[in-house]
Amino acid sequence: MLQIKSFTFNPFSQNTYVVFNENKDAYIIDPGNFTDEETETLEKFITDNNLKVEHILLTHAHIDHVLGLQKAFDRYQVPVLVHPLEQEMLDRNPMDANRFGFFFKPFEGKISYINEDELVTLGKDEFKIIHVPGHSPGSIAFHNEAQKFMISGDVLFEGSIGRTDLYKGDNEQLITNIKNKLFILDEETKVYNGHGNPTTIGFEKNYSPFF
Repeated sequence: MLQIKSFTFNPFSQNTYVVFNENKDAYIIDPGNFTDEETETLEKFITDNNLKVEHILLTHAHIDHVLGLQKAFDRYQVPVLVHPLEQEMLDRNPMDANRFGFFFKPFEGKISYINEDELVTLGKDEFKIIHVPGHSPGSIAFHNEAQKFMISGDVLFEGSIGRTDLYKGDNEQLITNIKNKLFILDEETKVYNGHGNPTTIGFEKNYSPFF
């Protein structure tokens, strides 16, 4: 049985997740830890629970979701999995940081690309990759069908959707992909998103003002 621990980090109130199984195998998803205190909080949880980090997963590479990426990579020395269309976003982060008034070094670490319909496994548990562009070209959701949940990044929020006014955003594309790729899933599927509270596919499908 998979467990999910969420943390709200950085000035953007971004949700970072640690997903782990009964054997203590774990993924860090979207490490947004910015301050030393936030990094300590994340690492303490992993240490206190004797977790072994297998990979770092990115739903997408906007700067608020990767503020702690280098720290996580340096600490755990595991590959970072991301959709290939997010490489440009990752490369743009130093420039984006400058726009927000702070310095951010280019990421130096091992990147592995993952694509739609591929599976990533944590022990015996599987996550299917769903490519849901529109907020960002390489936005993906990690869907665990067996336990009816997904980590979706900034695609689908409680009563809302991801911003599409950012670089290479596309509102029509995002709406279409949510309808065609996410709303076909079991309505009980819980959606752990990049900001705010979790929601469900059924709630958004039936009550979101965007659909």
